[in-house]
Amino acid sequence: AKYVNHIPLNRLSEDFRRKDFEISRQVLASWMIQLTERYLRVVYEHMKKVLLTSKLIHCDETPFTVVKNGRGPNSKDYMWVYHTCEKYDCPPIYLYAYDDGKRDTETLKKFLGDYSGIVMTDGYQVYHTAAKERPDHLTVAGCWVHAKRKYAEYVKGVGTEGFRGSIAEEGVKRIQAIYHIENMVKGKDKTYKPTEEEILRNRQILVKPLVDSYFEWVKSVAANPLVDKGSKVMSAITYSINQEQFLREFLDNPIIPLDNNEAEASVRSFCVGKHSWHIIATKKGAGSSAILYSIAETAKANNLKTFDYFQYLLEQLLLHLDDSPAEYLDDLMPWSKKLPDCCRKTKCNRVGANT
Repeated sequence: AKYVNHIPLNRLSEDFRRKDFEISRQVLASWMIQLTERYLRVVYEHMKKVLLTSKLIHCDETPFTVVKNGRGPNSKDYMWVYHTCEKYDCPPIYLYAYDDGKRDTETLKKFLGDYSGIVMTDGYQVYHTAAKERPDHLTVAGCWVHAKRKYAEYVKGVGTEGFRGSIAEEGVKRIQAIYHIENMVKGKDKTYKPTEEEILRNRQILVKPLVDSYFEWVKSVAANPLVDKGSKVMSAITYSINQEQFLREFLDNPIIPLDNNEAEASVRSFCVGKHSWHIIATKKGAGSSAILYSIAETAKANNLKTFDYFQYLLEQLLLHLDDSPAEYLDDLMPWSKKLPDCCRKTKCNRVGANT
């Protein structure tokens, strides 16, 4: 109820009370922590091990509030999210991570370990710092949606009328053109999946000239003495210039997408949840939430019925408490072909209003 339907524990406690069961929010929170520490952490760690075999990982972070974090009531904690899927030679995995609420380079490096591959991110410097320390193993790819979004911020100050004919509108149009030509490789059949060779050819022949032109344009705007250096539009221009190396990465690698939208989508469930429960009381609670959200979101991504999967998972974990994890955890993963049919979604029959 909490980690799938975003219902806070205090509301669940109230619902139990209406059914004549006295289970406090504190007791429910304690159960969640014990559940993850005793049983589900091994599942999480196995999911992480598989995720780190992926060719590309989408990364993002989002702030939230932990009451007893040891840093004061106004401090921010951060939940990280790492996401990958089949197109990167990895099953769909959504992994949330909480490490003392930190959002620094050491936290990222601790999670990634000796990972070798591509991280798809926004322009947050932490990712670039980590990549500079391991240039032969870690590549950072930049997000074109974030570059476009910087221009959109200009609209908030000038309105739609002020946006028309502006430098910001020109920037948006140029980025939209890059997306349009990128998507042309699919042709009219939107369901067609082009090969990596087709994607790369399209990028080198048709997309790259637009990218080159875009960066020539932003640098000319930056050099224009008539443009206010402290304006929102100059902030957008500067962002693109500073991120050029990372925004160009997709041109030479067909598996790199143009943006980090998948990470933003994967962190959305946690964001929806935090607007319902607002705070997490303790660091242990935040850590258990990361594990439970990871399993729930990965189960959904693999087309499983979350309640049935959690039930089956816990039943099997109880049976294998004395076993070596490596011998049975593969069969319990959300993407395992050995999961029973009761865990899998089937095609639903649509029920109409007049049924």
